[in-house]
Amino acid sequence: MTTDSVVDPTKGVEVLPAAGHIGAEITGVDLAAPLDDAVAELIREAMLRWKVVFFRDQHLDHAAHIAFARRFGEPVVLGRRGSASPEGYPEVETTADRLELGGRFGMEHDEWLRRRRHTLLRGWHCDHGARIDPPAATILRAETVPPYGGDTTWANLAAAYAGLSAPVRAFVDGLRAEHRLGVGYQPRPGDDAYLRRLLDHQVASVHPLVRVHPETGERVLFVNGYYVEQIEDVSRPESAALLEMLLEQVVRPEYTVRFRWEPGSVAFWDNRATVHLAPSDNVHVDHPRIMHRVMLAGDVPVGVDGRPSEALTGTEPGRW
Repeated sequence: MTTDSVVDPTKGVEVLPAAGHIGAEITGVDLAAPLDDAVAELIREAMLRWKVVFFRDQHLDHAAHIAFARRFGEPVVLGRRGSASPEGYPEVETTADRLELGGRFGMEHDEWLRRRRHTLLRGWHCDHGARIDPPAATILRAETVPPYGGDTTWANLAAAYAGLSAPVRAFVDGLRAEHRLGVGYQPRPGDDAYLRRLLDHQVASVHPLVRVHPETGERVLFVNGYYVEQIEDVSRPESAALLEMLLEQVVRPEYTVRFRWEPGSVAFWDNRATVHLAPSDNVHVDHPRIMHRVMLAGDVPVGVDGRPSEALTGTEPGRW
């Protein structure tokens, strides 16, 4: 008489927390190979728990990157990408495209970056936060990285909300804020082609200041320095003071994790529950930084009161 042995597909797969509130490294997984359902579920649960998960020494091409993403949602197809993004793979955006942005409008990249990130908090963002339906998640892989510099940092918006005092949580639960593309950009003197483009292709939505996560049920402090324009129903000085306080809460060191990229590294993060800070310390390093990302389609945020976000201009659910 023989008995069939049951092989656990997650055996050898480990989730290793990287910081107290956010970030974990997952080992023992080959993302280029077909994923067993149990392993995919382990990855999903780890991403929801730790908000961003990291993988090292992966060998993904564009097709495998997209195939991995499809295990967790529907990849976004962008209507516009830069020339560095690969032909034939519309789901993949190469972040080296960002280096072209300033040049299109008569600026060196470092000038464009300074005008977009002129305060310490301005660069923190979720991907496409001005949309009515920001992506649910982003999967970013490193092809080429500089020998030093170029790290990315993420912050846990659920932990930041939970860390507020009870009276402040109760206050912000009922607020909503306008998220708008290009907020805080410092125009060039005279004619500014980038500013004209921002005005001609504006994207804006009103989102709850506290979002209820659609999968975990957590309350998430839905703020960022890159897109938030104004908290509704309060004065502009009050809004500015509140946003500064909330953003400082979000980026407290204990709510963050910083990741050192290597070729073949992959980061998979919950775009609904995190903000991240792309590096600005490698512009002067004479070495390319080539990254590829796939984003997963998201839903319309819903606040504590059950009210969904509202589109103001340039955006509608599911249309990119």
